[in-house]
Parts: sequence; C-alpha cells; structure tokens
Amino acid sequence: MHAELIAVGDEILSGQTLDTNTQWLARRLAEVGLRTRFHTVVGDDLADCVVAFQRAIERADVVVSTGGLGPTADDLTRQALAEATGRELVLNEEALAHIRDIFARRRREMPEGNRLQALFPAGSRMIGNPSGTAPGILVDVSRPGRGACRVVALPGVPAEMVEMWHDSVAAAMRPFGHDRMVRYRRIKCFGAGESQIEAILPDLIRRDRVPRVGISAQQATIVLRIQAEGASEEECLAAMEPTVQTIYDYLGTLVFGEEDDDLQDVVLRLLHRRGDTLAVAEWGTAGLVGEWLGGSPALRDPFLGGVVATSQAARRRLLNIPSDEVPSNSHAECLVVEAMAAACRHRLGTDWGLAVGRFPPLDPRSAEPPPVWVALASEAGVERKAFSLASHPAILRAYCAKAALNMLRLALLP
Repeated sequence: MHAELIAVGDEILSGQTLDTNTQWLARRLAEVGLRTRFHTVVGDDLADCVVAFQRAIERADVVVSTGGLGPTADDLTRQALAEATGRELVLNEEALAHIRDIFARRRREMPEGNRLQALFPAGSRMIGNPSGTAPGILVDVSRPGRGACRVVALPGVPAEMVEMWHDSVAAAMRPFGHDRMVRYRRIKCFGAGESQIEAILPDLIRRDRVPRVGISAQQATIVLRIQAEGASEEECLAAMEPTVQTIYDYLGTLVFGEEDDDLQDVVLRLLHRRGDTLAVAEWGTAGLVGEWLGGSPALRDPFLGGVVATSQAARRRLLNIPSDEVPSNSHAECLVVEAMAAACRHRLGTDWGLAVGRFPPLDPRSAEPPPVWVALASEAGVERKAFSLASHPAILRAYCAKAALNMLRLALLP
C-alpha cells in the first residue's frame, strides 16, 4: 500500500518555512511498511486544499496532512477535508472538552474562536493532542471497488505532531502497512565527485537493483543511500550488508562515516582516540572549520581553539608571522599558510595545527581555477596541499573547510 503526505500552509508553499514534517513522516511511514509515493504542498486556499485531498484520496491508501488545524480564518484543513469527502462539519464534544481542558490547565479562558478546532467531518474520530489545542482528525473514506483510504490530519507544530504520532498515529497506520518494512543506511564520502564515485563503484547505482543505491551531493559531501525491504529490521540490515561491504572495498578512504557523521565528528573522534589535540588558523574559510569543530556533538576536548586571520595585521599579531610574508604568487602563498599552521600549533601547544589559506580572486578568463592552500603541522613537520577552487561559488567555503578536515582525517588514520 502507498501513502501521500500533504503539507498545508502559505508559509511552506512560499518557502518562508522549511517543511521538516514531511521529511520526518516519510521515514516513519516506511517504518510501518508504507511507501510514500507523493509529497504535496498546498497553500491556504480552500479550493486548492479540497483538490489536494481529493487527488490524494484517489491515488493513495493512506493520506497524512500537517497544518491548517488552528483556530484562525486561514486554517482550512477541516473544511477542505469535509468537502473533499462529501461530509458535513459537526461539533465533536470530545475535542471541545479537550480544548477547554488545555486552556484551563494554562489558567486562561478559552476564546470562542477555538470552538472551530472542535469541528470535525461527520464520522471522523479525534486524535488526542496532549500538548496543544488542535486535536488531530482520523477519517476512513470508502472508495467503490477498492479498499478505504485512511486520512489523518495532524497539526503543523512539529513537537505536537511527533508526540501524536508516537502516542496513537503509528498504531493506526500499521493495519494499512504490509508485513515488510523499509530501512535506509547512508554512507558518506569526501574527495571525489558524484560521477567519479559512481564510476568507481561496480554498477551499484541503477534503478532495478536490489537493494537500491542512490547517490546525492550535499555541500561537497557525497551520500550513498542504501534502501532495503524485509520482514524485520534485522533482515533489512542483513540485505544491505554485502552492498555496504562492496562500497567500502571499492571506495576505501573516500568513505569517512555513516548516517549523521560529518567530517568534524570523525576528526574529533580520531584525535580523541590518539590522545591528540588540534588548533586551527583560517583565512579564506573565515572561521568555518573552527565553528564546525566547536559545535560538533562529538567529544570536543581535542580541539583547543583557533584563529581567524584574514588580514596581514591579524597574522602578524596573533601568529607572529612577519608582515613581509605577503603572498604575491602561489608559492609565496603556500609559505604563508605553512607558517600559519606551524604558528597556531605552537601558540596553543597542540599536537596538530591546521591552516586554510585565502581564496585567490577568480578569473573567468582563466582555464585553470586557482588553488587554495591547506597546511597541516605536526611534530614531523608541515605538509601542504593545494585544492582547486573549481566548485560552485555557493559551496566554496564549505568545500575548502571539508578539504582541510579531510586532509587531517587521512593523516590520523592508522
């Protein structure tokens, strides 16, 4: 059986608000054996909302909507669902009692406008909302010659929606799922582009393959997404394992982590395992490497701090680099970056010093993109590497920050 998700609201349709509810719900539906085939976003227009629900009911066995259940004039989900299913709106006394109780617990008088939230399509059931005034709605819609479509309308507040899903909605979805579930595993890579990685792998990325492998780029990180079906989570994971092993065998150190791992998390864990410490000095990345390291959920103890030195004065005063070391060409620039790496390591007394150089001006007439220099200082000396600024301008900072972290990661590997 298949599902469709509907996000209701002008703020989502216009791009003012990011729709995280749909992403979250699609994953939860897969866990109960329902494949999501359509994502629909519709604004606060009654006619459009009615059409969105009618189409979803026609083509999906389960429809879950979020948003539009508030007490104001632009909250149209109740009315749209009633019109789409040919039902009247009637007062649900259980829902009204719930809304009154919420206001009583907050020591506030219930405005008359909140009675709207207790109007339900005839024959529907209430889904409890322990934390908010907007109860959810569940209605089964009969379809001639086919099984019924189950429609669930949930509030758009993410915390309320999540709580309601776990409390009761997941259980209401299971009869519509099948005895096989879907699980995903994400493997993350850095150091090659999408097409390069696809070429390295032995025909893994094709639509008819089981388990399916998808590939995408996220700010210069390449993500391989493996999808498997099985009767249990253990069966899904076992079905993925040969593919996972193939990816590791072929890509080697291009793979840096899985799931929510970012390069900074992996680097910090490697440093911690070795008992080493790190300092950074940044120019072109303007503090992004330090921001990522300082904000990582991994152990941050190995990262002792960093310097953002985007001017000659800053490099001279903070890192004691003589002012005559002004980059006039690529070779001179790499010497400055080497000095930055050694200086930040010395000033903070760390095992490693990582430095990122400036972004040279991009010349559209040049056939060869200019490099940015990264240097890594340790007890053994200073290593440097040039990375081409061939990436899209929108991701240059992220790419260079990741290139620096990846240079350190490779040096830390056993």
